[in-house]
Amino acid sequence: MTLTPFDLGIVAVVALIGIGLYGLMVLRNLVKMIIALQIAAKGAVLALILAGIASNQLNLAQSLAATVILVDTLVAVIGLALAVQLHRTYGTIDLKMLVSRREQPLERPG
Repeated sequence: MTLTPFDLGIVAVVALIGIGLYGLMVLRNLVKMIIALQIAAKGAVLALILAGIASNQLNLAQSLAATVILVDTLVAVIGLALAVQLHRTYGTIDLKMLVSRREQPLERPG
C-alpha cells in the first residue's frame, strides 16, 4: 500500500489537530495551551488547503487559509498578553493555581 501526497496530508491534519486538542486538555500552563491551540489551528489550515486541492478551488482555499492564519495570530497575541497580565497580577500562569486564587480576595499593594 502506497500513500499518495494527499493521503499523507490527511494523516498530517489528523495528527496536528489531535496533538493540539490533547495539549489543550492536558496542559495547565497558559503559554503551553496557546502553543497547543496554534498547533491545532495549523492542522485546520492544512485541512483547508487539502479541501481546496480536492475541489479544484485552490485560490479560495488559500485565501481562507490566510484569513485563518491572521485570526489565529491575533488570538495568540491576545492570549499571550492576558497571560503576561495574569502573571504580573497573580504571579502564576498555572490554571489550577489561578482557579484556587479566584476564591481568595486580591491583595492590592499599598
